[in-house]
Formats: sequence, C-alpha cells, structure tokens
Amino acid sequence: MKLASLKHGRDGRLVVVSRDLARCVPVPEIAATMQQALDRWEAIAPQLQAVSDQLNDGQQGEAFPAGSGGVAAPLPRAHQWADGSAYVNHVELVRKARGAEMPASFWTDPLVYQGGSDDFLGPTDEARFPSEDLGIDLEAEVAVVTGDVPMATSAEQVRVRRHIHLLMLVNDWTLRNLTAPELAKGFGFYQSKPATGFSPVAVTPDELGAAWDGGKVLLPLASHVNSQRLGAPDAGVDMTFDFPALIAHCARTRTLGAGTIIGSGTVSNLDRSKGSSCLAERRMLEQLSDGKPTTPFLKFGDRVRIEMHDAQGHSIFGAIDQRVVRA
Repeated sequence: MKLASLKHGRDGRLVVVSRDLARCVPVPEIAATMQQALDRWEAIAPQLQAVSDQLNDGQQGEAFPAGSGGVAAPLPRAHQWADGSAYVNHVELVRKARGAEMPASFWTDPLVYQGGSDDFLGPTDEARFPSEDLGIDLEAEVAVVTGDVPMATSAEQVRVRRHIHLLMLVNDWTLRNLTAPELAKGFGFYQSKPATGFSPVAVTPDELGAAWDGGKVLLPLASHVNSQRLGAPDAGVDMTFDFPALIAHCARTRTLGAGTIIGSGTVSNLDRSKGSSCLAERRMLEQLSDGKPTTPFLKFGDRVRIEMHDAQGHSIFGAIDQRVVRA
C-alpha cells in the first residue's frame, strides 16, 4: 500500500493513496497521523491495507494533491532520522578527489550520522537557504521507516521480523562549503545539513514486488537539475551495506523507536555512465579527469527533481520536485 500525509498541523493528516497516485482516502477512524499508525503497526496495517485494496479496486476518493503543495513529508517530523553512507564507492571517490586514503574499516563498518528530524520538507516545498555561497547540493537517496527495533538486533533478525515497514525517497540537502570545516572539528555535521526533503508517498515493501530483495531496492533513482538529467544509478547496485545492516548498526547500543527513518546515503554506482545523485560527485569526477571541477553548485531559482519508476515506467513514490530559493 501507499501512504501519505496531507498538510494539517504539525504531523499531517494520514491518507491512503491509490497505486497510480491519483486518489486518496483520509482514515481518521483508523489513525489520524502516520506516526499513530506506526506506533500500532501490527494492528493498524491490516486496516489500512483493506482501505488500499478498496481504493485500488475502484472506490472513489479525493484527488491526491501531489503537485499542489498540499502534501507534507510522509512523516512531517520524526523521532529519529539517521543517514548512512552505504555506497562506499562514493565515499572512496570523495576522499580520492582530495588525495586522502580511505580506511579499510569503511568497507566493513557503516558510516552513519544523526540528522535533524524536527522539520522535514514536503515533496514540493521550496528549499530555502541564506546564501548561494554555502555550496548548495542535492543528495538523492532511498530511506526506510522502521517499527520498534530492540537493542542488539542483528541484520538477519531485521529481515525475519520485518522491522522495515515503509520505504520512501530522500533529498538530503547538503551545504558543501560547510561540511569540511564542521568535520574538521571531529564532531560531525550540523549546519551543513539543513532540512531534508521526502517523496510524496511512503510505500510498503510489497509494493515494490521483485524490485525489493528484503534489503535493497533494485531500481534506478533518477535525478534532474533544471530538467537536465544528473544521473540514474541503480539503488540495488554497489550498495555495500543494505538496510538490515544499517538498521543493525544503528541498533547496536540502543533501541530504535517506531517511526525511525534510516537513509541509504547518496546512491552511487561504480559504472559512471549511470551518472550521479549529487553535484559533489560529478565535481569530483571532473577534478580527477580534468584537474578542476566545472559543474557549479545550485543557485537560487534552480529546480531539483528526484523520482523512481518501476519496470513499467510508473512512478512509485511520486516525485520530489523542489526549487532552491533565498531564505
């Protein structure tokens, strides 16, 4: 099934969305918000699935306002947002471009940072920044939403117990000219990671069919800047750590509450013909091949679109379609 949150108060109004993303049905009698549904997922999910089945069988609903600005992030705010860097070839490329060796442990121990989860952007919300000089960049990713995950849960237990309830797309906005000074302090990201944007809908894993192998999404993730294709690397290729591995890493010393969002990090393939999911990666490749980067970071007025289609060409999550503006 597909779920979304229409803009309403701080936490949105939960709706079930038709498979073609054309219609939706509010379900206040089942759960008023996405978080309420996740808090009682085992009891609530079958009820939501029944509504989804009726909607896809032709039941009438209201028009789903995907492009009108009326849709919030599936979770407009979350108890936790942790983003990994599962495509280690991307990390290796970043370090190579600046002449730095990559520790061997990066291939066996995932990188994860904890982002701000109190203020997510809806799929068509404007992305506001105080200055173009900050190095504004997109990062196209896939993310999962978990149920309650006990401490020390293994990756295999994540699979067997089906701790992954929903999947969605991410634009993890990054201010590149702030990342190096922040990381140099040895205490992680903060100012360089502004509000994150999410796709219009979150989907249950079964919606992906054979494109979900229990840990990865086996489909290309397409990114465009001002209608020009940046890339469409396959999210299921070169993912060193799948989502169960990332979840197990995050749960090593703490429990994860229902509604925790875990991101994949920038989707990246070793096959560079697939393009990139962020401007920094393209600039790194230019640096390595030409001696200097030529692709600029984003300017005010630029538009970013991120979308994933199934094998038949249908949009699965709807599109993140955001314009960069001055705060």
